[in-house]
Amino acid sequence: MEYDLILARSVTYAQRMQRALNRAGIRSQLFRAPRDLTDLGCAYVVRISPYDLGAALPILRREGLGPLRIYVQRGGDIQEMGL
Repeated sequence: MEYDLILARSVTYAQRMQRALNRAGIRSQLFRAPRDLTDLGCAYVVRISPYDLGAALPILRREGLGPLRIYVQRGGDIQEMGL
């Protein structure tokens, strides 16, 4: 399965992202960021469908919740995507 992972700097920031996406009808899940993705100790990711990324980014930016980074997860492989 393929997902997009939107990196947030804290659990609170990720929760705000998730609420903004939910209000817009975009389903998301919240997870602790894998250690190899960030050197921030408390970073979290919001996982969404890759089909929703184009709609999600403007919503997050409008809410002042721009992501730190975006990753693509395909099976067990995770690769950084350019912003």
